[in-house]
Amino acid sequence: MAKERIFLFIFLFLVQPIFSNQLGNSQFQALLKIKQQLNFPQDIAVEDEDQDFCNNEPTQILSLACYEGNITQLHITGLMGPLPSEIGGLVSLEILNVTSNQFGGSIPREMSFIKNLQTLILDHNRFEGEIPDWIGSLPSLRVLSVKNNSFSGSFPRAFSSMVNLRALVLTANNLSGEVAELHNLTNLQVLDLEGNNLGPQFPSIPKKIVSLVLRKNRFHSIMSLDDVSSWYQLQRLDISSNELVGAFSPSLLSLPSLTYLDIGGNKLTGKLLQNMSCNAGLTFVNLSENRLTGDLPDCLNETSYGKRVVLYDGNCLSSTYLHQNPVPFCHSEALAVGISPRKKEKRPHGIAVLASTLVGAVVGTVTLVGLTILFVKRELAKRHTHPGKAPQTRLIVDKVSPGLTLQLLKDARYISETIKLGALGLSPYRTFVVDELKEATDNFNVLHLIGEGSYGQVYKGWLTDGTAIAIRSLKVKRKHSIQTYTHQLELNSKLRHSHLVSAIGHCIECHQDDSSISRILLVSEYVPNGTLRNYISDGQSRHKFTWTQRIAAGIGVARGIIFLHTGIVPGVYSNRLKITDVLLDHNLHVKIKKFNLPLLVENRKSGQVEDRHCGSKPKSGSMSGGEEKHDVYDFGVILLEMIVGRMISSLNDINISKDILSVSLVADSMARRSIVDPAVHKECSEDSLRTLMELCLRCLSNKLQERPSMEDVVWNLQFAAQVEDTWHRNSSSNRSSPCLNNPAEP
Repeated sequence: MAKERIFLFIFLFLVQPIFSNQLGNSQFQALLKIKQQLNFPQDIAVEDEDQDFCNNEPTQILSLACYEGNITQLHITGLMGPLPSEIGGLVSLEILNVTSNQFGGSIPREMSFIKNLQTLILDHNRFEGEIPDWIGSLPSLRVLSVKNNSFSGSFPRAFSSMVNLRALVLTANNLSGEVAELHNLTNLQVLDLEGNNLGPQFPSIPKKIVSLVLRKNRFHSIMSLDDVSSWYQLQRLDISSNELVGAFSPSLLSLPSLTYLDIGGNKLTGKLLQNMSCNAGLTFVNLSENRLTGDLPDCLNETSYGKRVVLYDGNCLSSTYLHQNPVPFCHSEALAVGISPRKKEKRPHGIAVLASTLVGAVVGTVTLVGLTILFVKRELAKRHTHPGKAPQTRLIVDKVSPGLTLQLLKDARYISETIKLGALGLSPYRTFVVDELKEATDNFNVLHLIGEGSYGQVYKGWLTDGTAIAIRSLKVKRKHSIQTYTHQLELNSKLRHSHLVSAIGHCIECHQDDSSISRILLVSEYVPNGTLRNYISDGQSRHKFTWTQRIAAGIGVARGIIFLHTGIVPGVYSNRLKITDVLLDHNLHVKIKKFNLPLLVENRKSGQVEDRHCGSKPKSGSMSGGEEKHDVYDFGVILLEMIVGRMISSLNDINISKDILSVSLVADSMARRSIVDPAVHKECSEDSLRTLMELCLRCLSNKLQERPSMEDVVWNLQFAAQVEDTWHRNSSSNRSSPCLNNPAEP
């Protein structure tokens, strides 16, 4: 860590002459005191006194943002020691993020002077002691996250008065006791208290809650039905692995916004009925290890829920369900916690009889409970069932300065869907710690290995919120510092688009002897439904894409390529795309997985020759914009396979198919139909078919200057989709041979 500390020292020294002019004197003095506390070496020269650090691109270690002469954001990663108290002198800070450092001790009280602070993220550090009550005196605080630290003591009552709080995350600390009254926090949308010792009383929850995670605590009582019915915005509810007793509320299943429900590992009772209703948007339901009887609601049965994950082992459901306990087990458990499943007639000496029953039930079932829980947990561990993506949350931030930096994306999980890049629904890009990724992959178990090649090993894993991820492990052969890869990692972080396999984050492992990098782990979203070839030309596929779906897939691939060229700076060209580099997500939307990143090229295995697939560009003269036109050629090969419906595996296949397309364009419609994939030749209109054939030939031209731009490609594909849609609507009554029914002929 010595190098990182020196880096921070150098940074503060360099900014001294700049900040003395650009920033207020109080802020400059605060930075100066921080520099002095960290024993900054005074003999290092300043290279450029005119450098404007406020507008510099952030690094992976430290970044800041300024607005109207004030520091509004400060992000520090990879340092250790106590957090300097002088940071409280930066009174204009709106966002402070010190995630993934090794800061210890207590939170400096001087931070209570930062009255403009809106986001405070202290995740993955070594802070200890109690969470101070003075945090409640920060009037503008919207986001507070202190997960994975060693905070102890009680839940701060000061939180009850923080009416502007939108997200409160206290995951994986050592807090205990009752949760303070939160009902007045009318803006609270995210509450995550996982992995503490809080309880036993269930906390009061505001009505606008979107994500509520209370798992792995000691809550005993269940929420009331009135509270449940008011959670109309709730998307995620996880109250698993507590000590909850009482009747399960079926109304949870039908909450209008709920997509994720986990009540597993409690002692909730009740009888499930087949006619109970569920919200259609539910993607994950875990009812396992409770005391439920009856039958699963029809809306949770396998024939109804499709891809929905439903877990129910370890209850006392009817004999039609596997891995259930006998019904008396759940009844005796209900009695053991003082809950009678049905009213009983009063009899003489009823109290004595009930007491005797309770004692007998407790003594007689302790052993059975222990053995059952161990059995169920082992069975669940074997299955290693993981939920799908966690639901999205909608959060708001007021008065965010326009000086947004890349590092702000790392905080955005609890801030704003717009900062989360809107409809992508992805977690924000952030830096992971290696322990998170080891946990996600069961310590990189070979069973989770899903790919291995010239770009390293790829593992599938699951984050703690259930999000499936892909992790690419790159071993660095030469010893470099973190700064060597800063630009490449920043470029990787920008690869977030609806038609790309988007980056989620990275993790850097260093050699302990000299802090040089030993391994880089790139984390991206996991895309589950195979490659585009599986839906076009794979003989094993049972669900081939329709003609309309193929056009839509082509538009998606083209838009992904355009983003690689123009959506980031510098653009990423010459990606050598194949149809097997295009994946399909849950909704069968296309996502490109392969990019020509310097980081990947550098870590290619030495001596290994990359497969020169059929899309390799013919040698031709160079010209301006040639790099873009190489990707256009590769797109043409993908489009060709989508048209003919068979694998294109060599340059010879391309040339033969091009000749056939050229001839068919000057022949009649029957000739054109004869070369189209038989699975779709009765669906295509003449105009859309001709448009795609002409576009394909232009993309595959041996002359760079004759190939269209990617924008032109998208325009032609959209035109083909439009005429196809119009034709379908106009000819719905006569489709026996659509490609022949069009009057248009050459």
